[in-house]
Amino acid sequence: MPKQILIVDDEKIVCDMAQRILTQEGYDVEAFIDSTQALDRIRNKQFDLVVTDLKMENVDGMAILKEVNQLYPDTKVIMLTAYATLDAAIEAIRERIFDFFPKPVKIEDLKRSVKKALGS
Repeated sequence: MPKQILIVDDEKIVCDMAQRILTQEGYDVEAFIDSTQALDRIRNKQFDLVVTDLKMENVDGMAILKEVNQLYPDTKVIMLTAYATLDAAIEAIRERIFDFFPKPVKIEDLKRSVKKALGS
């Protein structure tokens, strides 16, 4: 059974690109541009990996990270952000982030991190 990945990013182009690339790699991928809908999905389904943007309207990436860690401690989270700050990185590390990338993320870096996170 393919590994389950959830992508959350309020930029449609990022969602579409990541979903296309990771689906081609053989993963089962769901993508949301609405972080509130993504959070509802997380509460109803466990994913092997969540890739989320940090800064989004409504629910931000840190809230998604905390919810995933609380509900599914084994699920890994990779965070993307155009607003990389030391404070954000430190908070993410405290919340057990798996990886943290500034945008624009390089496709090869994301694929490598996903494989490492999923042990594949």
